[in-house]
Amino acid sequence: MSVLELDGWRHTYSGKVRDLYVPSAGDDGTVLVVASDRISAYDHVLSSTIPDKGKVLTALSLWWFEQLRDIVPNHVVSTDVPAAVAGRAMVCRKLDMFPVECVARGYLTGSGLVEYRGSSSVCGVELPAGLVDGSRLDAPIFTPATKAELGEHDENVTFEHVAATVGAAAAAELRDLTLAVYRRAEAIARERGIVLADTKLEFGTADGATILGDEVLTPDSSRFWPAETWEPGRPQPSFDKQFVRDWLTSPESGWDRKGSAEPPALPTEVVEKTRARYVEAYERLTGQAFPA
Repeated sequence: MSVLELDGWRHTYSGKVRDLYVPSAGDDGTVLVVASDRISAYDHVLSSTIPDKGKVLTALSLWWFEQLRDIVPNHVVSTDVPAAVAGRAMVCRKLDMFPVECVARGYLTGSGLVEYRGSSSVCGVELPAGLVDGSRLDAPIFTPATKAELGEHDENVTFEHVAATVGAAAAAELRDLTLAVYRRAEAIARERGIVLADTKLEFGTADGATILGDEVLTPDSSRFWPAETWEPGRPQPSFDKQFVRDWLTSPESGWDRKGSAEPPALPTEVVEKTRARYVEAYERLTGQAFPA
């Protein structure tokens, strides 16, 4: 995993997709968050990249932060960044992050569906009988998860677990903010012909205030489905790395997901289709042409 050398900034951390830098002249309370074109699947960072993916994630996050600023403040300080990462980086306020993934679900799918099939509940929230893959819930639910280390799975937990970890008052605030963000975003997406099935948010604190951090409402952190093809009872087409997952698990890839081998490089067609899907999500949600 190669990391750029950026004048005035010192690299400190790399995740699956993002690289973090701090000012090389000394700590001023900010961090440079750079979204790369890396793509991960099944807990592996692939050798292939998706052109412009980092720009889509950054531009869409910035757009959503503006739509949500009356609900919760965000960590963005500036988009005045080094030319080498222009369009895919943000200068952000350092936060003391809560050790929890804040997930809101308005539709049943993914790990929530697996848990529901075993217990008729998700993260301790009881749900009606008879729900299927893609069912819309009567009301969105807060289904938090632990933050896993790189290469590990997040684990769904109950609200009570969060309260025991961060305190009852903070847990209630995280739940309420997560659901408020989801409701706003779900309504905006629905107006644009997109179903927001679920989303993952991360919050932190600074000067006693709770602040929305990381990325927000991107195809990497959310499930977006075309509203015109939504049909409960089956997996839904989505605006994310579905093409990547489908190819990796197909006989054509030759990859054994349960083995120890790294995933193979992606074919050009899969890369192009995945890029197009990310760009389409940006353009449909924002109503703007993608600034490539």
